[in-house]
Amino acid sequence: MTETVRRATPADPFPGAVDEGLPSPTGRSLPPEFGPGAIAVLEGVSFMYSDAAGDVPSGSIGGLVHADTRLLSTWVLTVNGVRLLPLRSGSVEHYSAAFFVTNPELPGIPANEFGVRRLRSVDSQLRERVEVWCFAREPERIEVRLSAGSDFADLFEIKDVIRDRSAEITRSHAADGSELVFSYRHDAFVAQTRVQVSPPATRIDGDELVWELELADDATWSVDISVPFEIGSNWVVPARSGFGEAAGGPADDATTRWFAEIPSLQSDSDLLCHIGDQTARDLLALRVQMRLDDHSLILPAAGLPWFLTVFGRDTLITAYQTVCFGQQLARGALLELASLQGKECNDFKDEEPGKILHEIRQGELTRLGLKPHSPYYGTADATMLWLILLSEYWRWTGDSALVRRLAANARAALEWIDRYGDLDGDGYVEYQTRSSQGLGNQCWRDSWDGVQFSDSRLPYLPLATCELQGYVYDAKLRMAELADGPLGDPPLAVRLRTEAADLKDRFNRDYWIDERGGYYAIALDGDKQRVDSVTSNMGHLLWSGIVSDDRADAVAKQLMSDAMFSGWGVRTLSTQDRGFNPIGYHVGTVWPHDNSLIAFGLSRYGYREEANRIALAQIEAASFTNFRLPEAFSGYSRSISRFPVPYPTACSPQAWATAAPLLLLRAMLGLEARDGTLTLDPVVPQEIGRVAVTGILAFGSRWNVEAVGRAGTVLPKTR
Repeated sequence: MTETVRRATPADPFPGAVDEGLPSPTGRSLPPEFGPGAIAVLEGVSFMYSDAAGDVPSGSIGGLVHADTRLLSTWVLTVNGVRLLPLRSGSVEHYSAAFFVTNPELPGIPANEFGVRRLRSVDSQLRERVEVWCFAREPERIEVRLSAGSDFADLFEIKDVIRDRSAEITRSHAADGSELVFSYRHDAFVAQTRVQVSPPATRIDGDELVWELELADDATWSVDISVPFEIGSNWVVPARSGFGEAAGGPADDATTRWFAEIPSLQSDSDLLCHIGDQTARDLLALRVQMRLDDHSLILPAAGLPWFLTVFGRDTLITAYQTVCFGQQLARGALLELASLQGKECNDFKDEEPGKILHEIRQGELTRLGLKPHSPYYGTADATMLWLILLSEYWRWTGDSALVRRLAANARAALEWIDRYGDLDGDGYVEYQTRSSQGLGNQCWRDSWDGVQFSDSRLPYLPLATCELQGYVYDAKLRMAELADGPLGDPPLAVRLRTEAADLKDRFNRDYWIDERGGYYAIALDGDKQRVDSVTSNMGHLLWSGIVSDDRADAVAKQLMSDAMFSGWGVRTLSTQDRGFNPIGYHVGTVWPHDNSLIAFGLSRYGYREEANRIALAQIEAASFTNFRLPEAFSGYSRSISRFPVPYPTACSPQAWATAAPLLLLRAMLGLEARDGTLTLDPVVPQEIGRVAVTGILAFGSRWNVEAVGRAGTVLPKTR
């Protein structure tokens, strides 16, 4: 039966459906069709990843993923059996997107005879509206076909080898053409995909919904499609209505509250303002909402599309970077990660009592115990970073009640550092996986060759990387401050300060190398040999404060040397080391989060101009990527390129890269919170000019900050 659609006015209920200012995110290992035009739409624990036409061809890495399971692996719209051509696509909000497409030349039908708009959103379900406009002079008979399919792949498989589940997938469809269902069961794991359509399809051919239409001149036709899914009991997803519209109007949805609570940034630099706006939008997109003890928490996921989950290191560093512009992400990270703190020794999961997790997943491989991510604890730095964030949160809020609530977690974390983190009793935290599927490198440089000698040899495990010791030093000093304050334990404070001072002395003895102008080894290996490559990790040592004052100048010079500073940022590895590769993941690339910590560390030791050089380079780099810093970019020198060369498989947005400009701005402003006082020590570059941040939340009150050059003011915000 053919559905005949007569003349109608093509109303536009979604004006501004394509936002020219919002770039489309990219992900790892993308085929050409999933390049810059690809669109990701997400909310909570779900995302839809497609090409620029809105399609997900079978065999691609795209699809609808919910709770680490791909519910749709095929999603292709055709007219008369031919795929449509993309005109323009883009994000509307972080949870919605729009795609404008048209027909190529077809037998008997000229090109561009039909205009098609696909409006898509993700909340507690995938929703898509397909609208077709006919511009033919005579009535046209066409067949609109939507091919759907699900392989129910685990997220870990999507970029690797996918197990063929076809024998375990059953299909059914409604007799009236309104629904197509895919069901999968393997042992205790069950998943289902329901594709519901209105109006119903004329017929269903296998896994394809088919509408036979006759469209007259200026006629329009549309279909609404939904793919519902259940949210786990600990995940919270805000209700939505429409495509890019908040449920219930502007009153009290999560997006409205987010923008109402964050500070406002103004500057003479339009570029800085654009970056600030994009950062706010991306952090909104990367929020994960969790439920803990019947309360909703908000914390940052690591990145899109593959890392839309809670990580230890990434989540904690992002929360630290953002704490001066709002503390809700930090609070959520502290509470959620504390609730999942290690309880026992479990070799498969690299778990130990007091340890903070590395990553948590919910897919089939994890639920059936084939992957250790329930959660996986293979990170050596997250435990110290959790303590550092707890201190920083308290400094900005004065929330002693939360510190006391988490006192047992904090003491367990300190116990982990000394008992489990120090594997051989030498006074340094080191790592070595015990899991058959564990990570070899468990510092932030967690690729297989991320830590190496200057001649590119790989060191023997266990490894005690330098920044881990800096984190321990900082964590113990900060915990001493809390012990003297809300924890009310002066003896603990004395012990921790003594241990920190001893660690600083030993570290500066054991890790320092006099050659090449003087620098810190990246690690001590399993034989206690100094791993002698020159790396950006030295900047983390400045951030933590473990660098002795007499060596800070040498470290600053190393970081800002031509071998390390590319002109766009500090490289992860010196060009003078044999293993240097400008497109090697941790051996020559430039990482924005790394650079934000380096700049903040330089500022801490008084190297303000050097910190500003890094900040300005990163800000300029963002101008080439639609005001969003990617996970990493290549380490080619600025002298050979007028733009930063992309790293080929960088995640974007990625949380700690997205938040890096906030910490860079804080370094420029010299913005600190201590003992209920907000202080400013600005050195704002001339290129930035005036900076004003209104509505900064600290100690339960709002503050306005303004700075030009070395002059600045801090005032309570008045209504």
